[in-house]
Formats: sequence, C-alpha cells, structure tokens
Amino acid sequence: MVDIATRVYNHKWKIDPIVRSLIDTDFYKLLMCQSVFRNRRDTHVSFSLINRSTDIRLADLIDEGELREQLDHIRTLRLTRGESTWLRGNTFYGKRQMFRSDFMEWFEGLQLPPYTLERRDGQYELTFEGKWHEVMMWEIPALAVLMELRSRAVLAHLGKFELEVLYARAMTKLWEKVERLRAYDHLRVADFGTRRRHSFLWQDWCVQAMSEGLGHRFVGTSNCLIARHRDIEAIGTNAHELPMVYAALAETDEELRQAPYRVLADWQEEHEGNLRIILPDTYGTEGFLRNAPDWLAGWTGIRIDSGDPSAGAETAIAWWKSRGEDPRQKLIIFSDGLDVDKIIELQDRFDGRAKVSFGWGTLLTNDFRGLVPDDALAPFSLVCKAVSANGRPTVKLSDNPNKAMGPADEIARYKRVFGVGKQTAMEVVV
Repeated sequence: MVDIATRVYNHKWKIDPIVRSLIDTDFYKLLMCQSVFRNRRDTHVSFSLINRSTDIRLADLIDEGELREQLDHIRTLRLTRGESTWLRGNTFYGKRQMFRSDFMEWFEGLQLPPYTLERRDGQYELTFEGKWHEVMMWEIPALAVLMELRSRAVLAHLGKFELEVLYARAMTKLWEKVERLRAYDHLRVADFGTRRRHSFLWQDWCVQAMSEGLGHRFVGTSNCLIARHRDIEAIGTNAHELPMVYAALAETDEELRQAPYRVLADWQEEHEGNLRIILPDTYGTEGFLRNAPDWLAGWTGIRIDSGDPSAGAETAIAWWKSRGEDPRQKLIIFSDGLDVDKIIELQDRFDGRAKVSFGWGTLLTNDFRGLVPDDALAPFSLVCKAVSANGRPTVKLSDNPNKAMGPADEIARYKRVFGVGKQTAMEVVV
C-alpha cells in the first residue's frame, strides 16, 4: 500500500506525472472511441473545459506553467506493449477481442493532438480541436490533471504530519461508508470516479478499499489502468458525447429528432449483452422513451445520470412495462452525484423491482469535505465537453436544466424538436 501522505509531501521534483498512461481513462471512452473510429472518423470537433462552479477560480489556484507541463507530458505518452496486449487479449463483459485490430493499430500509434490554453476572469480556457476520435481522448486526462493540481495547490503548505492526519481522516470517512454498505448483500457498485478524483493514488486506494471491504458487492472500476493493475473488471458503456455530436451533424429537425436513436443503432451493430445500456437523458428522458423504437426496449438496461433518480427509474420501469418487458430482468444504473445515503435509499426502493447497480463517482474518489480549513478541498463541478462538430454547436438539455449547455437559441430549438416542457432545476453538486 502506497504511503499517500509521504508521496504528497515529497512532490519536490520537476514533474510528478498526474496521468501515467493513455489507459488512465474511463473504459467507456475507449468503447466510444472505437465506435467513432468506425462510423464518424472524419468528423471535426472542438472540446472545451467548463467549470460549472465559478466560485472556484482555477487560474488563481493552479500555476499555468505547471498545468502546461502536465498537459505536455500527456502528449508524450504512448500505449505500451503490455497495455496493448491487455486490451487486445482480455475479456470484457464476457467478450474476447472487444477492440478490433484496425482500431488497436491506430490507438497504438496515437499521440494526443495539441491544445490551446488561455486565462480569463480567474478561469482557464482549455480547448482541443481536431478529428473526433483523437480529440475525445483528451477529456478524461484533462479533467484529472486540473482536479489533482487543485488538490496539490490546497495541500502545498501542509506539513508531513498534517498530511498524514488528513489522509487518515479521509480513509476513515470512506471506510465508514463501506461499512454501511456491507449490510446490503444484493448491492452492486462500481467506481466511476476518474474524471473528478482527488488524485490517481487516492483513486487507486479507494478501489482497493472497496474491493476488500465490499467483496462481491464491488463490481469494478471505470479506470482502465487501475482495472489492469488490480485485476478487476473495467466498467462502462457510452456517454452523452455520442448523441450530442450526432445531433449537431443533423441537417433537418427530423434528422435531429432521430439522432439519439441513430447513435444506438450504430452501437447495437458492435455490442450486445450488458453493453447495451441506454443513456436517455441527453434531450429529456420522457420524450426519448416515448418516441423510442421498439427494438430499444429489448436492450439490457438504462443509466440514469440527471434529474430525480427515483423519478427516472419509475419512468424506466413504466416504459418497460408498456413495451411488454419485465423490469425485474432489466438493469438500472444510477450514476449522478451519488453518496452513501442516496445509494442506500435507491437500493431499498428498487431492489427486487429491477436489477440495480451504482456508478459511484466524485463522492467516492474525492470526498474531503470538512477536512481542511474553509472546506478548500470540497469537490466541484468541472466538465470537458464537445462544444462543436463540423462547425455547428452541440447542445445538451439533460433532465436537470442546470446541466444544460449550448447557445440559447439552439437550446430553445432542441426543446421544441424533442418536446421538452417545464423541467425541475436541481443543484449540481459534482
């Protein structure tokens, strides 16, 4: 077990790499990248950093030179022979050779494209432009770098014993959560915390603690590097990025209306079983399900990532029943802003009514709330999203209007096309 406090205290050399590997990323990024490589490799996109928590002035906390060093280091990374062998030969979701040879040959030669970095009003404007399948691989490492540099900035002036006590308290805090979850034998929970983790070492510790403390209840991690090193399952399917870009490429309102289903039709050609998970909330869950083709009802499950999670699950259960499906045979994955109280509440409510699983993110791998003065390590909401495709703006509506993004006129158009009415705003914690 790494002595995290000592490692944090000994950040004395020129660069201590935050991102150590091209597979220090979420598994669904690789799955989506392969789909984009196959179906949309000529699409030109722009990704941009978006700090929803504007009170956290990142450019005032993080040294620009250090940020550039970390980003430049990532551009030197290449897939290693061992990593390539793991991706080519491992079994994921019961399937061997998940990643095709043509995709792997491309990935083995990948260098992440250049970035643009500017400071404005206490924030960093970090953007990436280029071919979709190349640029998309920046999202997770860019977020991980900024989150960890913020952590390092806050901890820079603490002494060795202060750091030891801090991490001891954080470990105790997590272990108390683990002990509460042990009472639920049917629980299934995975680590989804890469993008907004406190640090790589801390995420790795959290995964080990969950694995030992929860046993069979802990089903894996979204982080490919940690999954490989700890010999556990890599977990993930797809994200909002796919429908956002497909929608931006639509020429007409009707093509726009069909774009989310076109994404899943392409996905279905490649994947089966537990990889067939619907993420319905990009342009409103109720409208998506109401207009969904019948073949989608046969998919394995649904991931709920915004809005009221209980309401979203009830909507999914009602939809399956209306399409002649048995919800008890379907999987509901909750993944939005979870902590132990919400996990227990949802487990109690839906256990037995459907198969239930949890993707536990920021409040698993970055819960230092109340552990330093002024709560300076409290998690915050930082995202890196596709903002344009072939020169057209992307839009996300979400089931929570506070998560919506895109130009105001395009948001209004998307709401009209997808029939999104009044929505209930909810606080975006992470």
